[in-house]
Formats: sequence, C-alpha cells, structure tokens
Amino acid sequence: MFLVDGKQLRALAASVSAIAGLALTSHAVAQSVVVRSTGPSAQTYPQGRKLPAGTSVTLKAGDHVTVLDKAGTRVLNGPGTFALNGEVNRDAGGGAQLATMMARTGGSRTRTGAVRGAVSGPVMSAPTGPENIWYIDVSKGGTYCVADPATVLLWRPEKTEEGTGKLLSQDGSSADVTWRAGSALKVWPAASVPVVDGQTYTFSNAVGMPVKIRTMVLAQVPSDELEVAGVIADKGCTAQLDMLANLAQSSQVGG
Repeated sequence: MFLVDGKQLRALAASVSAIAGLALTSHAVAQSVVVRSTGPSAQTYPQGRKLPAGTSVTLKAGDHVTVLDKAGTRVLNGPGTFALNGEVNRDAGGGAQLATMMARTGGSRTRTGAVRGAVSGPVMSAPTGPENIWYIDVSKGGTYCVADPATVLLWRPEKTEEGTGKLLSQDGSSADVTWRAGSALKVWPAASVPVVDGQTYTFSNAVGMPVKIRTMVLAQVPSDELEVAGVIADKGCTAQLDMLANLAQSSQVGG
C-alpha cells in the first residue's frame, strides 16, 4: 500500500486537471457550428449552436440547416440524417474562398486603398455581401465580432458613386463617413467614435432606414477557421454567421 501526502495529492490533481483540459480543448476544436437554420427543426438546431464532433443531424421535411465543420460550409436539406464527420469532399476553390473570407489579412491589404478612396482588391461581379467576415455591412447592420478595434472596415454594397453616412454611438459620439466613388471600404472613424466592446451604434444615410451595429471585441482570434466560427457564435455575432451561411449556398448537400 502506497501513502500519498498532501503535496503529492495536489500535484496529481493538477496533472489530471491539465489532461482533462487538453481533452476538452481537443473536443472543442473538433466540432460543427450551425450558421443558419430554417424549418421545423430550427429550435433544435438554432443559429450559433455548436455540435460535438462526429454527431449526426436528423432533419424533417422543410428543414434547411447550414453548418461549418472541418469539411467546410454546407447546406443540409431535410428530410434525412447527416453525419458531421468532416469527411465530405469539398472542391479546392470553395476551401480557398472560405479561408480568404475569414482571413484577417484581407483588411490589411485593402486598408490603404480604403483610406484614400481607391478601388480596393479585385472587382467582384454583383457582390451580395462583404467578401470578408471582418467587414461591417452598413446596409444591414447586426452584431459583429471585431478582431482589431483600430482597423475595422465599413463595407457598402453600392460603390459606383460617392457615398455618405453618419455613425452615431450610444454614448453620443458621432462622425460623418464618406466613401469616394469606386470604393466599397472605409475605415471606421475610431478617433471620433471608438470601437467599444458591447457598444451599439446607429448608421444612417440618405438611402434606406438607419441600421443598428453592435460590436463585440475579441481578446484573441484563433487561427483555425472552425475555431473562429465557434468564437463568433459564442459572442452572438450573427451577422458574420450569416456571411458564412451565404458562402455555403453554392455547395448544397442533401435533398
């Protein structure tokens, strides 16, 4: 029989806790995130829900659930049962598009152009939304996770003509925002209207109704796309989950 003193017991407990933490971390990484859900099972699989690795989703007729997992984004159409095992074949183009959409470097490359009003990046035909999840769509608003408060970019859908608007914070600070003709991006005027965690802002312009924008500042941004999706789901950043869901529309699975 072996006797264990208090010091050894505490050390053993710490080791077990560390191993358990590693196991939980590994489990958390290998999962799926629901980025959009409509139909009879929407309450069972709501937007932002994280599902365990290897689980199966059982859907009813009329269900349309969009998930992001290790295989990429895909739309599951009920009825049917679908295994979320990350083994669905995905074309290389779709994977590259997802990586580009979630990359923080996208903002860095276009920041200079956005400040000067020049055309930023490749021209996309009839864009339906921002090409990067870190851009804030001023035409729709919503809750957005922010990777870097100093480099937030505002995106507008119509960039042919010059555009103007006003950004107003709930604390009373405000700033005019002006896009030059040909530019879809504009740096958030942080000097006048700081980006604050949990703050709500109103953006208004001459066209359309004012929209509400809520910012959630992330303390740390994971490098893995699935982990990023998990973080923004935890923060309730539904606007960015919608962007990921839109990306999946071209690669539907199910029937």
